[in-house]
Amino acid sequence: MTNNDIVQKLWNLCDVLRDDGINYSDYVTELVLLLFIKMVHENTEAGVLERHPLPEGCRWTDINEQSGINLLDDYKRILLSLSTGKDANGKLVHQDPLISAIYADAQTRLREPRHLEQMIKTLDQIDWFSAQKDGLGDLYEGLLEKNASETKSGAGQYFTPRALINSMVRCIKPQVGEVIQDPAAGTAGFLVAADQYMREQTDDYFELSAKDAKFQKNKAFVGIELVPNTRRLSLMNCLLHGMEGDDEGVVHLGNALGEAGKALPRADIILANPPFGTSKGGEASNTRDDLTFKTSNKQLAFLQHIYRNLKPGGRAAVVLPDNVLFEAGVGTDVRRDLMHKCNLHTILRLPTGIFYAQGVKTNVLFFTKGSAKDKQQEENCTKNVWVYDLRTNMPSFGKRTPFGDSHLAPFEKVFGKKADGTSKRTEGEYSFGAEEIAVDKQAAAENKNVDDKLAHSRWRCFSREWIANTKGDSLDISWLKDKDSVDAADLPEPDVLAREAKGELEAALGELDGLLAALEDY
Repeated sequence: MTNNDIVQKLWNLCDVLRDDGINYSDYVTELVLLLFIKMVHENTEAGVLERHPLPEGCRWTDINEQSGINLLDDYKRILLSLSTGKDANGKLVHQDPLISAIYADAQTRLREPRHLEQMIKTLDQIDWFSAQKDGLGDLYEGLLEKNASETKSGAGQYFTPRALINSMVRCIKPQVGEVIQDPAAGTAGFLVAADQYMREQTDDYFELSAKDAKFQKNKAFVGIELVPNTRRLSLMNCLLHGMEGDDEGVVHLGNALGEAGKALPRADIILANPPFGTSKGGEASNTRDDLTFKTSNKQLAFLQHIYRNLKPGGRAAVVLPDNVLFEAGVGTDVRRDLMHKCNLHTILRLPTGIFYAQGVKTNVLFFTKGSAKDKQQEENCTKNVWVYDLRTNMPSFGKRTPFGDSHLAPFEKVFGKKADGTSKRTEGEYSFGAEEIAVDKQAAAENKNVDDKLAHSRWRCFSREWIANTKGDSLDISWLKDKDSVDAADLPEPDVLAREAKGELEAALGELDGLLAALEDY
């Protein structure tokens, strides 16, 4: 039984729980409260965990042989004990802050004992030996991904496609001993992927000294998450991957645009996909006196936090929507400040449809604190910005056309092996039929000195001077044209368009008059 099979089997339980009035999003929360207890049991039995982190009386063996109302009552007692650290009589049962954080305010919405019994029996029937081979953490990640793809909202708001996360990590190349942060952690996908990347480089950390291994386990990764239930998922995800963090766990509860973000130490690497939308952005950013540019745009506030929180020479890869690239006013100020303080060396224009919020146009910005030659430099750090267009004339991605590693491989190749973007680069990359794509006329006018072949490339370089003088410091740089798009330069004069529209409306009204006459005769 593969992890995908197990994920589907667990997901099918949702249909059963609907009888208890539990929807998809609530189901995942309900399932993981129980699933975590089971996974801890399996990891302990297999020797993956050195000690059983759950207190006696709150373990899988305390519930899997029970039934009826006694089972449901005992399960409620266990959740309360794990949350508070005390039993119903006030007796101390554990003092583990991480377990308390994972089960903070945990309550079951199950009303029927038979549904709990069915969940327990299903979990006991799974071939956990096979699941161990792929890792229980990866199984858990699969469940989170399934939830994001099925629910379309809720989890989808904080779930980044796995292929994109892994690609960003491979480009940034985290190293043992570096502090890696995600100020919008969600379910901790970026942090887990960075950990997995370094484990692969170091034989699962067995090559490290005891001191370095402890650093990786407890200090290397720090995230912040605003939503308590999401943070619960992320803490479980990290712990199942062997990442414990400090006393609050790897992911802290708080607002990165408030005091929690301000209190973070500087990082070597920041990987993030800040939440889409502008709600509460101004309220949050205005509480940070260290953010120079006050804004109601949440992404602009996050971007300021990220580049300001990097150590000299620190690296970042951040997913941001198109509006950050072209918004005027404060948006222009933030982009200028970014290019002033950092080397914004690469922009990856992502295709639409890869996020569960359909139609959102996004990009990945890769930058390094300081200049390419001097990490301590604080002015005029960006000299050139390389742009890869993975959006124009790409498929409409979704369930039927999944976005995967193969779509990102050409970009990774031209990005180069150096994590700071200083690999020797050459313009020109023609994957996915780029040579057949038309060139935007306005872009062609802006780029008069570019030869025809290069104009069809997906990989181009633009100087800081050109961005300032030609684009007015907008980073919304594109030159290829979608086959279905209409070029404004090819449109008729406005009076011709108006007459055509009037004619179409008059024809439509005539058809409606005919329909009304036919209905009167009927």
